[in-house]
Amino acid sequence: VTWGFYIISFVFFIGISHAGTLISAILRITQAEWRRPITRMAEVITAIVLAIGGLHPIIDLGRPDRVMNVFYFGRLQSPLLWDVTSITAYFAASTVYLFLPLIPDVALLRERNKKHRWLYDFLSWGWQGTPQQWKVLHRAINIMMIVVVPIAVSVHTVISYIFAMTLQAGWHSTIFGPYFVVGAIFSGIAALFVEMIAFRSVFDLKAYLKPIHFQQLGKLLLAMSVLWGYFTFCEYLTGYYGGEPAEMKTLLYKVSGRYAPLFWTMVICNFVVPLALLSHRKLRTIPGILVSSIAVLIGMWLERLIIIVPSLENPRMPFPIHFYFPSLTEISLFVGAVAVFALGFMLFAKFFPIVSVWEIQEGRVLGVAETEERIR
Repeated sequence: VTWGFYIISFVFFIGISHAGTLISAILRITQAEWRRPITRMAEVITAIVLAIGGLHPIIDLGRPDRVMNVFYFGRLQSPLLWDVTSITAYFAASTVYLFLPLIPDVALLRERNKKHRWLYDFLSWGWQGTPQQWKVLHRAINIMMIVVVPIAVSVHTVISYIFAMTLQAGWHSTIFGPYFVVGAIFSGIAALFVEMIAFRSVFDLKAYLKPIHFQQLGKLLLAMSVLWGYFTFCEYLTGYYGGEPAEMKTLLYKVSGRYAPLFWTMVICNFVVPLALLSHRKLRTIPGILVSSIAVLIGMWLERLIIIVPSLENPRMPFPIHFYFPSLTEISLFVGAVAVFALGFMLFAKFFPIVSVWEIQEGRVLGVAETEERIR
């Protein structure tokens, strides 16, 4: 098993990144007013997690100096080249998409924070809040939110092609593209919930992160759980009915063999727990959503493990099965990646507003005006 934890973590962290830009962009496009306090948190997830996930294939190489060979000698037929291209484009687009709405808040900090004024002065790009600047900013955000959606969808589709374009048992599937995209959005929403609940508790943001936000996103998490269950059922049912020997060997190895405990834990975490807690309004509370989100993050990490390792342990060639167990280095790097994930959020929250100040102010003005018009 040449991959193991490194590529499991790569697919997992890149998947979580979909929470940010994709959810934020879709909510902006649909003009959902309740989005305003959560868009910044969602966008920060993308920038931090993409940086972490993108490092894992380089670690997996063992020879990081060889990563440049992808650019020097990359072949257009290779899904690896598609992957590097799409992730690079996604990181660039999502970073710009995070930075643009941050400019007015950075300008506000420039006037109020003397200690780090040089930093805020540099990042504010001479923002003065003139009508022309607001017009340009809104236009730029509108362009980026349209551009970033197809890029985000393409990223996890291309990651699935790394598996699906091979004839390896358990990977060669036509539905891997949408299956991976659904799983990415699913795990991303769960990560966003954990972040929202943590910041709501630590910074006392109850006035901004209200029950309506958890109710609305909770419904979306439930929908993604059902959709994930549907794709998983289709994936394993068609493999079972085909009866191809190598495919059957790998499938039974997951469902009733050595990986059965992890497989059924994945099903319980990703399908049973969210369905039980989020389908009832009385249970769709903040504690219930937190339990569901943590279960989904565990379940989606297990899903990556179950996709990758059992297939590599059962090659088509007549080699004996080799049981994989992660090394201390692999475990340490995974724990370190999670720690960097948390550290990134804490550093961002220390220097920048985790809730968009200008969007909240704009929402109050627009919300009152729209309500008055509806009453009239």
